[in-house]
Amino acid sequence: MSSPHAHEAQHSGQFALLTQRRFGPFFGVQMLGAGNDNVFKFALTVLVTYQLQLDWLPASLAGLVIGALFILPFLLFSATSGQLADKYPKQMLIRRVKDLEIAIMLLAGWGFMAQQIPLLLGCVFLMGLHSTLFGPVKFAYLPQHLSERELTGGNGMVEMGTFVAILLGNVAGGLLIALPGTGPQAVAVACLVLAVVGRVLAQAVPASPATDPQLRINWNPFTETWRNLRLAHGNVVVFRSLLGISWMWFFGAVFLSSFPAFARDVLHGSEQVASLLLVVFSIGIGVGALLCEVLSRRHVEIGLVPLGAIGMSVFSVDLYFAASGLPPAQALPLGAFLAQPAHWRVLADLLLLSLFAGIYSVPMYALIQMRSQPTHRARIIAANNILNALFMIASALIAGLLLHLGFSITELFLFVGLANAVVAGYIFLLVPEYLLRFVAWVASHLIYRFRIQGDEHIPTEGPAVLVCNHVSFIDAVLLMGASPRPIRFLMDHRIFRVPVLGWLFRLAKAIPVAPQKEDPEAYARAFEAAAAVLREGDLLAIFPEGAITRDGSLQPFKGGVLKVLEQARADGLTVPVVPMGLSHLWGSFFSRIELRGGEPTAMVRPFRRGFWSPVALQVGPALEAEGLTTDALRERVGGLVTAL
Repeated sequence: MSSPHAHEAQHSGQFALLTQRRFGPFFGVQMLGAGNDNVFKFALTVLVTYQLQLDWLPASLAGLVIGALFILPFLLFSATSGQLADKYPKQMLIRRVKDLEIAIMLLAGWGFMAQQIPLLLGCVFLMGLHSTLFGPVKFAYLPQHLSERELTGGNGMVEMGTFVAILLGNVAGGLLIALPGTGPQAVAVACLVLAVVGRVLAQAVPASPATDPQLRINWNPFTETWRNLRLAHGNVVVFRSLLGISWMWFFGAVFLSSFPAFARDVLHGSEQVASLLLVVFSIGIGVGALLCEVLSRRHVEIGLVPLGAIGMSVFSVDLYFAASGLPPAQALPLGAFLAQPAHWRVLADLLLLSLFAGIYSVPMYALIQMRSQPTHRARIIAANNILNALFMIASALIAGLLLHLGFSITELFLFVGLANAVVAGYIFLLVPEYLLRFVAWVASHLIYRFRIQGDEHIPTEGPAVLVCNHVSFIDAVLLMGASPRPIRFLMDHRIFRVPVLGWLFRLAKAIPVAPQKEDPEAYARAFEAAAAVLREGDLLAIFPEGAITRDGSLQPFKGGVLKVLEQARADGLTVPVVPMGLSHLWGSFFSRIELRGGEPTAMVRPFRRGFWSPVALQVGPALEAEGLTTDALRERVGGLVTAL
């Protein structure tokens, strides 16, 4: 398999991935599989609901039973499928799963033509098994073929493709089964064709070697499910991200399951209006997923997750107000529904809440892929699928209970929107990295026009020391926004006294350092903590000037950075030093400014350089620590400052 980094030079955006063998065939396979699931399920739902009268399966329960049968394999077999995806080459598993899909569709085709509903329900379970087997392979495949800078775009494409496939599959399934006289046969042929085309594309998926070929399969799904959840729990950020994704599925399931009743009872619309709601929701998710690459500068930017959560809550709450008090009407056809301005606000809320749900979920998927150990990445994804299934079941039960207790559908949406704010806030307090990255994203996108060059020199794995000039109180926040990984900062202890920024840096676990003459014990503690950061394989950032410049010029570098590198050598570590230069920050709100008759002071005269002023960061190639001097390092950083 060729390295994903080898392709990065040619990669100009997420859509360019479609033309490359490492992504295009895989994308087609996953989209066709998702589409086939939904053609089959929706056609069966329509068949049972509208065309057949079954005493043992009332029309009101058909959708619920079909949905439950499809989700059940995710609970039973996700743990096993995660093991298989870690143990065997993924291209082989993809082909075997597609073979299984063809067999299931042959069986289902006969079931449609003979109208054998029990057989078709069994095929629903088998298609759920097919999706269960494919899930861990799908998300563990991407990090093997995409670089860190492509993961967000690749995941956005997969998320978009999945929801487009769900939408088209539902539309096609409904249209085909409704064909007079030939509906069941048309569905049977369509499902088989989709499965065969998917299998043909699977043959073009490139080699994806096993990540843990020595793994011994535990065939007990219950003990392995527990083991997978414990494995995921071993990495706090990853596990909380799994919970965050599962919550998104809880949130989305409430809306998707409510569309028919919402369209009929609240919006007073026809079946066409219910279909329109599904279309708008799917488009929103897809657009949000695709926007992630643009908003993240092609990095895994988890700062977008709080942005997505805020949008989900704001527009869910506004949907409650938009849909409350609509005048009664008689089953409005689509044209009459769209003719009323009040309905456009409802559609806008629905589009935007789903768009922000796409922005919320894609960075979490990319983070899980990037932070999970490759040897058990697929089992972590399997744990995610288990949690997703549990949260979706809980969503149906809680929504049903609230409706039974007398909640209206709009009140249910309000409840979910407010609950989303509480859940998201709880997750962000448990994992401050999300909140920190959000602050960094806001600073680098909305406060400043932040331009970065050379960010590919920031290592995506392993320890490194980042060395930068110190121009303003917000330097550290901007460096957070430029790095694909968390950074620990060694910072002057006085900055922790600054309101808001001090709290932010404590949240970021920045290391306060005091002058040795002033507090020898604190000085020693700071450098021991810095050494521990590098031993743990993380990024450490230092501002060697020791304080923010008072006149805009680069000050002499102090010897603390050499002390850190000396300790790293004593610990047996080879630590690269990455020079960085911030420019155009001097004179901005967060930098010092000369006041008549006083000391240079920061954070006075807001917008003195206007709003959204341009600033820049230049990152240079890593330097070897051996033989490095403070003068040489200062000269290198100074050159980067003047280069932009």
